[in-house]
Amino acid sequence: MSGLVAHYRMLGHYNAWANSRLYDAAAGLDEAQYKADRGAFFKSVHGTLNHLLATDRIWMKRFTGEGDAPDRLDAILCETFEALRAARQAEDARIVAYIEGLDEARIAGTISYRRVSSPEEFVQELAPALAHWFNHQTHHRGQTHALLTGLGQRSVELDLLFFQREQAKSAAA
Repeated sequence: MSGLVAHYRMLGHYNAWANSRLYDAAAGLDEAQYKADRGAFFKSVHGTLNHLLATDRIWMKRFTGEGDAPDRLDAILCETFEALRAARQAEDARIVAYIEGLDEARIAGTISYRRVSSPEEFVQELAPALAHWFNHQTHHRGQTHALLTGLGQRSVELDLLFFQREQAKSAAA
């Protein structure tokens, strides 16, 4: 397996791990805190977590040609935390399965897609699109982390290095 294939597989698993930890932290919020407009781009923890799910579905539709994809970046796909968490877990499993199925030839290929906000078609190499996608997820998890911290929730470690250390311990055990 090439370094790039292994790299994206690691990021797929890291993404699911980080999302799980973030949702564990968000579970400590009450409904008012969870949905309060805290001045973030997608307003609340609820809005930001929904945005992440929406964009993951948009990108997975671009990558695979399958699945439902919202037509808005601010779509509220799930009204409750419990429903959103279940949808997030299902999407993370779908992402991991997709990434695990990639090989060098596919990663070296291209995708064609239209943006949600414009009708023009884009053709892009898959590898940089994957890099953008995983970076986007990290960006908005960071925003959510800041919102949680501002709401008094315990700090949760989301750094890639912590994931890698956990994986190394598991492999050694």
